[in-house]
Amino acid sequence: MLKPFFKPSQIVCLEHQNNYLYGEVIQIIESRQLCWIRPLMLAVFANDIPTINSLQEAEELWDVRLTSDVAYPLPLFRPALDLEVLPLMMHLEENVEEGDSLSKQRLRQFLEQIWQSNPRYFQQS
Repeated sequence: MLKPFFKPSQIVCLEHQNNYLYGEVIQIIESRQLCWIRPLMLAVFANDIPTINSLQEAEELWDVRLTSDVAYPLPLFRPALDLEVLPLMMHLEENVEEGDSLSKQRLRQFLEQIWQSNPRYFQQS
């Protein structure tokens, strides 16, 4: 079993192709090897690997702070760097509208892509 290396309140990233979901760790569920996060934002870049200079210029930036929490397999997450998160956070609106259905839909689509691309992490043992 993997040793969890994330701590509550740490910002982590879940990536798929050119999509990056940033979220705050709520809890590591060691027994199931899950990372439970509160989503913050979903950034979409033109390139698969954004450069430091392009981090502020995401093609799309979805505010997903008012969506549901996510518990996904721990190995799929990586620590997020301050250099990548802070410039993006500056672009989020101060006032988030309750129930933004487009953001919820976009997050759901992203999570489905992660699930479909990584079936081995979602199989019951």
